[in-house]
Amino acid sequence: MAESTLVFIVLGLTLAAFVWGRFRYDLVALAALLGSVMLGLVPGEEAFLGFGHPAVITVAAVLVLSRAFERSGVVDVIADQVFKVGERLFLQLAALTGTVVVLSGFMNNVGALALLLPVAMRLAREHDTSPSLLLMPLAFGSLLGGLTTLIGTPPNIIIASYRGSVTGENFGLFSFTPVGAAVALAGFAFILLIGWRLVPLRAGKASTEAMFDTANYLVELRVGEEAKANGLTLRELQQELEETIPVLAVVRDDKRRAGHAFFGTLREGDILLLEAGPDEMKLLEDKAGLSLGKDAEDEEKEAEEKAAKEKDTEEQRKAEKDRADESDRERSTQEKFEEQERDREEAKKEKQEKKEKQEEKSGVDTEGLQLVEAVVRNDSMMVNHTVTQLRLHNQFGLHLVAVARDGGRLKQRLREIRFRPGDVLLLQGGESELAESLATLGCLPLASRNLTLGQPRMLLASIGIFAAAIVAILLGLLPAAVALSSAALVSLLVGVLPLREGYQAIDGPVVVLLGAMIPVGQALESSGGAALIAEAMLVWGVQWPAVVTLIGLFVLTMMLSDVINNAAAAVLMAPIAVSLANGFEASVDPFLMAVAVSASCAFLTPIGHQSNTLVMGPGGYRFGDYWRMGLPLEIVVVAVAIPMILLVWPL
Repeated sequence: MAESTLVFIVLGLTLAAFVWGRFRYDLVALAALLGSVMLGLVPGEEAFLGFGHPAVITVAAVLVLSRAFERSGVVDVIADQVFKVGERLFLQLAALTGTVVVLSGFMNNVGALALLLPVAMRLAREHDTSPSLLLMPLAFGSLLGGLTTLIGTPPNIIIASYRGSVTGENFGLFSFTPVGAAVALAGFAFILLIGWRLVPLRAGKASTEAMFDTANYLVELRVGEEAKANGLTLRELQQELEETIPVLAVVRDDKRRAGHAFFGTLREGDILLLEAGPDEMKLLEDKAGLSLGKDAEDEEKEAEEKAAKEKDTEEQRKAEKDRADESDRERSTQEKFEEQERDREEAKKEKQEKKEKQEEKSGVDTEGLQLVEAVVRNDSMMVNHTVTQLRLHNQFGLHLVAVARDGGRLKQRLREIRFRPGDVLLLQGGESELAESLATLGCLPLASRNLTLGQPRMLLASIGIFAAAIVAILLGLLPAAVALSSAALVSLLVGVLPLREGYQAIDGPVVVLLGAMIPVGQALESSGGAALIAEAMLVWGVQWPAVVTLIGLFVLTMMLSDVINNAAAAVLMAPIAVSLANGFEASVDPFLMAVAVSASCAFLTPIGHQSNTLVMGPGGYRFGDYWRMGLPLEIVVVAVAIPMILLVWPL
């Protein structure tokens, strides 16, 4: 079998696996690489050279620098100004989308979206705006902003490096700016004037109150003397129930302890504050013997009976003492009357205090329970795992309270839910551990965050280090990969970013995807597969001008990026673009630039780019919602990009 045929088989299976989505894209890419090696398409000694490719190093360095911007407070300074735009939706859209477009040009576009997503959620909730009107424009804006510079998005970095391997000279830092900026500006204008009107209104579905309706499910359950839960720890209680029902707090002696921090054993009289529906309530009653906490009337009646019983006992004891003590019989009637009055006043006072205390406790108070709303990222370790497999409580100190998917709360049992990218979770945990736990799990917090300005020294240092790297690239002193890696290293050395956060910032799945797919893409070229595809396109367009084939290449790459990762689309289409250029005896630059722009314009589906996936849950979107604004936007992109490419990079 010809090598080109084998390459097509491998790529066909790879694309099918990408679209299926059952396995994460980095695993699919690695399987494609190893399969290519076993079939002899990629030499064994060159199998892992892709991981040292300048494009991979550049992407990793940009991710570290993006996190340094966040850590130093550079982005917080910008985001803090967005809150001042007021109640007008037009101004909110302009501020959010415009900010993310600018930020995405100089940092990872997913990172820029992640920073502004909580800002958008807070604006929506404070001004009673549907988040769906803000989040899709925000996601699309992050994609448009990435087009403007070399470091804005991985496809630009890949295409720049590929041009270097073909012509001996890479695209520069701002080589993408004339075309990318024009497309971004046109897209921004479309979103602001027309696009947002095409977004389906999902009123209120993305708010915590609507998706989870937590207050309606918060209940108090009492541990009775005969309850099975008596003497068990919370962990043992969950094992007994065979269900992870989150205990938000344990009330003992009128003092409340957060559930995640309670490690003692339960005892009679403890009150468990938890989130449960009717089914969970029955389970708690049947298996643990827990019962609803007594209401105010029951406790008041019980208190009165107890007080009366104590009073009778006390009077009987006094009477026996009086009979034994002759001196008490000689006391005057007036003294006895005054003593009885004092007893009645004390009993009345005690009864009133108990009533007031019960009134204070009658409502469910969630103050101090650290609840956080977060969205599952594409690269999260939670994807395709259940809460039991992840051991959220033991490993991360977190309780899962509820899960929302596609804008609505899931009704199935928590332990049965396998998480998907875009799921919105309601979690409880200690305030100090929440941020680290969410970062480790790969979740993006959605709750309104307090914008903390970085130290001025670190803020200026971060900007200075990045500016020095840009100057070195522009003056040709250092290659982009070396300059940006040096900037990332200096940021770590001077303390702008802790080393641990630097490693966390590197998106492992994207690095593996690029490192694995680059050799496969080279196999497509070396086997002659790219030339075969190019010949087929040339035959189809022989009667048409080269610009028509260029448009076909642009649209094909855009469609491919709607179903697979944009970096993978760029890797696969770059060899085909060069083969087409050679077939027309034209410059490779317009064809490569067409691939770079189109690979980053995945507006039709939520799976084409992480930015689209991240807003799906919080915005309450459905799969079919994206094309409503995405299709007209892609038409705008083609209409603006093709003339600009031909103007800046003539055939």
